[in-house]
Amino acid sequence: MLSRRTVLGGIGASVALPALPRAALAQAAAAAPAIPGIIDRTTAFLGALAPEKAVRARFALDSGAWRGWNYFGTNLVKPGIRFEEMEAAEADAGTELLAAMLSPAGFEKVQMVRALQDVLAARGIGPADRNSDRYSLSVYDEPAAGALWGLRLEGHHLELTLTLRGDEVLAVTPSSFSCNPNDIDIGPFAGATAIRTEEEAARLLFADLTAAQARIALISESPIPDIRAVAGQEDYFRQRAGLPLADMTTTQQELLWQIVHAHAVEHWPDAVATAQIARVRAGDQAAIHFAWAGGNVDGTKLYYRLHGDTFLIELAAVDVAAQHLHTICHDTERTLGRHVLQPG
Repeated sequence: MLSRRTVLGGIGASVALPALPRAALAQAAAAAPAIPGIIDRTTAFLGALAPEKAVRARFALDSGAWRGWNYFGTNLVKPGIRFEEMEAAEADAGTELLAAMLSPAGFEKVQMVRALQDVLAARGIGPADRNSDRYSLSVYDEPAAGALWGLRLEGHHLELTLTLRGDEVLAVTPSSFSCNPNDIDIGPFAGATAIRTEEEAARLLFADLTAAQARIALISESPIPDIRAVAGQEDYFRQRAGLPLADMTTTQQELLWQIVHAHAVEHWPDAVATAQIARVRAGDQAAIHFAWAGGNVDGTKLYYRLHGDTFLIELAAVDVAAQHLHTICHDTERTLGRHVLQPG
């Protein structure tokens, strides 16, 4: 049995996905939403940094640093300036920048993932100096009106990359909210689950499938040990696998959209979130595929993948108790801003 299903009653009510006509969805998906003031907040952050830190925070867009994103590595120093290096005023400016680029729910989710480093340190797991401030902010090219540039928050189990033109957001992937542990028992977020909907709605969806549907969705009897669409492998999955949305019931489709919303929408501010809803709903919705690997007992390993015309999402448990989860979300056409950075 899924011991946490009793707490899932509010998930559906928390997700409001508009039933827009296909033409309206396509128009919204093509639009570039703005984050008002994001240039000013980024400039203020760079200006708050000591000069040598400001230099280390800057990179060229579409450089090796840009393409070499990653969400892993406790001790791996990420490009940019880490919060643990910042003086108080510098950290305040960095925090204000994060608040501008995220929704309130997204900001809280970032803080929760960061706090897990302190949870692991308190448990004596991994390096003794791991901490919630070992997360870097980096800026790519010049944040200016009309200019192409990028912004990134990166650290262990966290990856948020924005491609922008001025204040307009052109791409919001790769993004990853990963965790260890998922169920938090100490610290400021004690009692919370770090990436709750992403796991639990997916377990509910697979459990709701008929035997015939499950046979199509199941791509492996054993769990796939980790996500595959990592840096340099963004296009790892050329073919879709699993059960298409067209062959799901209305309830199953609603669960699928809740999962997509949790990975791709809810952490962005209003205008970006609205555009993301349209973006993930663009293309042939009926051809979105849901693939599952392994069993489906709460507290055990799982893997799933959602693959549509405009998005690819993976989640994998890398431990036997499904407390150490890795996720990734890509826009299949726009990740890393490649639709504007590469010709054609």
